[in-house]
Amino acid sequence: MWDNATTMMVVEGIFVTLYMTLATTFMGYVLGLPMGIALVITAPKGLRPNKIIYKVLDVVVNVVRSFPFLILLIVIQPLTQIIVGKSYGPTATIVPLTLSAAPFIARMVESSLLEVDHGVIEAAQSMGANLWTIIWKVMIGEAKTSLIVNVTIALGTILGYSAMAGIVGGGGLGDIAIRYGYYRYDSSIMWVTVVLLIVLVQLMQYIGMTISKKLDKRTR
Repeated sequence: MWDNATTMMVVEGIFVTLYMTLATTFMGYVLGLPMGIALVITAPKGLRPNKIIYKVLDVVVNVVRSFPFLILLIVIQPLTQIIVGKSYGPTATIVPLTLSAAPFIARMVESSLLEVDHGVIEAAQSMGANLWTIIWKVMIGEAKTSLIVNVTIALGTILGYSAMAGIVGGGGLGDIAIRYGYYRYDSSIMWVTVVLLIVLVQLMQYIGMTISKKLDKRTR
């Protein structure tokens, strides 16, 4: 039965889902951005080639990305318990979400930075720019439009993962869909939560693409 309590529960679920998605995306970039930069810099043709560092990062990223999220969610519950103090709920879910998102983000950052024209980098080097100047002002500066598009992709992917976390009591719209829509056979709640998840993804996509288009126009 759809009543005021159900409506408030769904509204709260929207905010919880946004909290998990935005917090995870932020933490994912805290870990994934440096990893992506390091992969580009230490690659065989990078600015500071380092076979060991590159290989370690490459293997770590590939291994973690190969883990299905639900399995990762269960496997690292002891780590989540240590970090957060419990293994369920929205805040606890951010831990496995971040560990799953960081390698994915690292690969997207790597891909964006590799698209930068090498001639621009060489020009910066010829003018005496140091490594950090090249990274932040040249590589990231030239790739900012692509990087923002990647943020949009990451937000949509992480939001989908947050919904899957509802299986183990992660909270948010996914949790509501499973507990009330699936287990209690309430198709109305199930469909409302599905539609809301789609709307949230589309909204994030629209905002991200609008920002990237404006930045692209400014750089022309």
